[in-house]
Amino acid sequence: MRVVTWNLWWRFGPWEARQKAILSVLRELRPDVVGLQEVWACDGENLAAWLAGELGLHWTWAPSEAPERWQRRIGGGGGGGGERVDVGNAVLSRWPVVESEAVRLPAPEELDDGRLALYARLAAPGHHVPFFTTHLTSAPHASAVRCQQVRFLAEFVARHRDGTDFPPVVTGDFNAWPDSDEIRLLGGYRTAPAVPGQVFMDAWELADPAAPSATWDAANPYVAAGFGPSARIDYIHVGLPWPDGLGHVRTVRRAADQPVGGVWPSDHAAVVAELESSAFAAGAAGRLG
Repeated sequence: MRVVTWNLWWRFGPWEARQKAILSVLRELRPDVVGLQEVWACDGENLAAWLAGELGLHWTWAPSEAPERWQRRIGGGGGGGGERVDVGNAVLSRWPVVESEAVRLPAPEELDDGRLALYARLAAPGHHVPFFTTHLTSAPHASAVRCQQVRFLAEFVARHRDGTDFPPVVTGDFNAWPDSDEIRLLGGYRTAPAVPGQVFMDAWELADPAAPSATWDAANPYVAAGFGPSARIDYIHVGLPWPDGLGHVRTVRRAADQPVGGVWPSDHAAVVAELESSAFAAGAAGRLG
């Protein structure tokens, strides 16, 4: 099962040209499941719906309940013509979405721009997949807030993870470095997990150590404009695999880390992981799809 997580940078920059580049990347990746952050909707159009239609995928999305801070960042409604542009998270899936729910992450008033965690239960062959995507607060000084958000997220996952042998998959832009307190709260090995007994593997732990890892990369001109360091801040976390290997991370890599037709698709690179599925666990030779 090929899983992708990607922050699409809302309607910032040359968004119309970027939209086509985003589709090109996803078409080449041929994902089974995608967790997306900073997805826009405006005047009856929805980026997730358009991508799903072009790629032949199912989809679900949830908008921020407090998009005003986002809209002020690029002036007015963010649409160029004064219309309101919403922002949210989305899941694209090769398989039907049989259940979904979104929750607003906790944040103090001065940082609260309505960031979300979105859950989708996917009717994959053999097992339902409890899939989540999220977007934590981005303020550099807000590690304590992100820790609170991770605890809230972990409890949300715990409420929806049962009823299937497939381990939960948690994706998203965590705006946190791998050794940060908020990321360690998910792992269980370096500190007690946010929910007792609920442990996740950071898929990148199984990557080639020599592979480029930064998803917030100063080689990208959108990132370089902020004069900050490169860092890995986007993640695919997977619950521990069952004894038969279900959900095991087979490979992981970075994608969308180059211009497409002269346009960088987003300010973030994507992360792509191949997970062991029921077909693989049973000894099938090819990937699902």
